[in-house]
Amino acid sequence: MTDPINVADYERLAEERCEPGYWGYVAGGAGDEVTLRENVEAFARVQLRPRMLVDVSEATARTTVVGTEVAMPLLVAPTSLQRVAHPDGEPALARAAQAVGTVYCLSSLASMRPRELAAAVPGVLRWFQLYWSRDRGFTRELVAEAADAGFTALVLTVDLPTAGPRERDRRSGFRLPEGLPMPNLPRSLGSSAYFHDTLGEIVDTSLTWRDLEWLRSECSLPLVVKGVLTAEDAMLAAEHGAAGIVVSNHGGRQLDGVPATLAALPEVVEAAGGRVEIYLDGGVRRGTDAVKALALGACAVLVGRPALWGLACGGEAGARHVLELLRDEILLALVLLGARTPADVGSAHVRLAQ
Repeated sequence: MTDPINVADYERLAEERCEPGYWGYVAGGAGDEVTLRENVEAFARVQLRPRMLVDVSEATARTTVVGTEVAMPLLVAPTSLQRVAHPDGEPALARAAQAVGTVYCLSSLASMRPRELAAAVPGVLRWFQLYWSRDRGFTRELVAEAADAGFTALVLTVDLPTAGPRERDRRSGFRLPEGLPMPNLPRSLGSSAYFHDTLGEIVDTSLTWRDLEWLRSECSLPLVVKGVLTAEDAMLAAEHGAAGIVVSNHGGRQLDGVPATLAALPEVVEAAGGRVEIYLDGGVRRGTDAVKALALGACAVLVGRPALWGLACGGEAGARHVLELLRDEILLALVLLGARTPADVGSAHVRLAQ
């Protein structure tokens, strides 16, 4: 293959380079993987409506997320096991995000603590993603460390009360690699068991929306709730102090048969009523995908798998190139759409395919 020129090229290269078990873990979804496919295919069912003779001579992809300026409306989503994709792992992907001027979100399933990431890549814009464990004291200490280490938002994942049925991993026998640290969890997951089952035992299944009040009292960072797909939950997130919502189905990796995130987005946006910022993840493979999400009410999108593909192919340089490709595609799409900024994109810029 020639040098990759889009995200799909990186996906093919990454599959060739990754160990099959790990590739199945990254690429796979829950159950029959209907939702996994729908996340990508939903973007093809939305068409763009460009406007002509708009002055786009000074068009920019720059925008803000929870008060922080970023170079584009695309952020790096939290993903686990980055050191399995490439030995440089989280610092390499964080440096890639820093190079393009966007947010890097550190996962609870990272191989390093928030303070370690901050020390390794002090200039990166950083959010911390939280799996709320049954050990509330551990959770308190972890979010306090993230705040002290200069993270600017806390992303609470709410769609994993237990692990989804990931059959590719069971068929391949994929296990947590020996010696890979998981310092943001209260106890070791071990390598001998299917580790997402063990993760389900660690996450607190008794949590309710009322618990967000405790979390907000413990941590002053803006709270972004990740994993919302319905109007009802969007309203509850807004009522309980969320600054942002990520419309997410966990990349199709939890409950199969739920809608694509792009399909769920309008319902969530309407219910939130402008009280919180709305983001989307799942299925974003092109800059035009990000622009379609903006048109349907998102402030920005997050990408997980594409960033991992770049990391697997070339470490920091590969991840940076993926993010640069998406940034350039977003700006080109804005110009061709007749929009000077991401904020200029609205519902009039899209229609459903016939």
